[in-house]
Amino acid sequence: MSVDVRLHHHDADQARRIVDELVSLYLAVYPDGGEFHSEDRYRRQLGGHMQAPGWELVTATAKGELVGYAYGFPLSAQTRWWSGIQQPVPAGFTQESGTRTFALSELLVRPSWQHRGIGRALHHELLGTRAEERSTLLADPDNFVAQAAYRSWGWRKITKLQPSWNGAPLYDVLTRPGGQLRSG
Repeated sequence: MSVDVRLHHHDADQARRIVDELVSLYLAVYPDGGEFHSEDRYRRQLGGHMQAPGWELVTATAKGELVGYAYGFPLSAQTRWWSGIQQPVPAGFTQESGTRTFALSELLVRPSWQHRGIGRALHHELLGTRAEERSTLLADPDNFVAQAAYRSWGWRKITKLQPSWNGAPLYDVLTRPGGQLRSG
């Protein structure tokens, strides 16, 4: 990662001040994303996720410009995260306690800043100190670059999931154990 890129942690209250910047970067990453990747839907998603206890954001900035971010939160016992999961999954896989699973919801890097190690740095910074026994994320099965990165960071595919939102794609469900992150 470039030495001029700085990482910063934010809780939900701090992140509310930069929501417009977060949304703008999201739209730069998904410029032709259709209804599922629309500004309105993402603002609702982000606002809902920010209400989750333990929600955390890590931003990457260069010369004051937001160039990437990652955020997530622990899944509560009443989570709807697993709605739309395809079967079969291991027994008890979707049972949550609020401390079992950290959901990595977004990991985004501005297109002009990609392939510089920023995604890996954000990933490792956000997940490196988590206490949950595992993490999960939903990955586009056709995003081969992201899939390769996730595998190199210790993620493995469990099944597929299609969120209930209109126009939601079918995602791969990936998990990785908590604790130390592998380098790479």
